[in-house]
Amino acid sequence: MDETTVTDADLMTLRDQLGRPLRGVRAVAARCATGHPAVVETEPRLPDGTPFPTVYYLTCPRAVAAASTLESLGVMYELSARLDEDAALADAYRAAHEAYLTDREKIGHVEEIAGVSAGGMPSRVKCLHVLAAHSLAAGSGVNPLGDEALERMAALEDKPWTPDTCTWRPA
Repeated sequence: MDETTVTDADLMTLRDQLGRPLRGVRAVAARCATGHPAVVETEPRLPDGTPFPTVYYLTCPRAVAAASTLESLGVMYELSARLDEDAALADAYRAAHEAYLTDREKIGHVEEIAGVSAGGMPSRVKCLHVLAAHSLAAGSGVNPLGDEALERMAALEDKPWTPDTCTWRPA
């Protein structure tokens, strides 16, 4: 992933997207077609000292809504069950976990969260938002369940989402 400088306009957009003060924003890791941030990269330790394992954080409100829709449909449980049934998928998901940890270690080491990634990796699916954010930031092929979450977000009947078709704009 190439780091993208966070501009003042990005910071304003991110505050609008999240509806709260920003914490530990380090870079914009992915953008939508409109140019607004879709994923931010965060510091592994927040400014108040709190360890924060979530390196990639989904910010685009339409993407967040699409991931939430999938979660409400029980997709997390379905994907977790597949990890128990498909050894190749479980191996690829474990590799995604290791890639996530490697990305975070490049930013900085935080002992309290060493070995802990996010989204339930490597053994279960806890948060589709994190997995989708990881796939958007790292690119296709790194996180198989993040890639699948993005495919399913694009295929939603009501309000599908892809970074290429996103029309969200700041208020």
